[in-house]
Amino acid sequence: MIVPLAINRVDVAHYLNTLIVVYFVLIFLRILMSWLPTLPYSRWLDIVLGFVKDVTDPYLNVFRRFVPTLRIGGGGLDLSPMIAIVVLFLVGGLIVRAVHG
Repeated sequence: MIVPLAINRVDVAHYLNTLIVVYFVLIFLRILMSWLPTLPYSRWLDIVLGFVKDVTDPYLNVFRRFVPTLRIGGGGLDLSPMIAIVVLFLVGGLIVRAVHG
């Protein structure tokens, strides 16, 4: 006898929480990418870094419009990813708790 799988609220809440953590990791990779100098061309590396950039930049651009870059010495410090991560965890946590019940 085959038992149908039931997806309950707890499973959905855990799935959403996992998506939030994965998105955090992608944002963290995007931060690291901005610190590194231009890397030598590699087709696979270019695909992976392009994916990270394409996935995270629309979300980060929302914060970049409102948070100016701090000019320190010859370079700048972009605080928008840190604010975006805090907002991601706060709003994501509220949504996960609401779904979990």
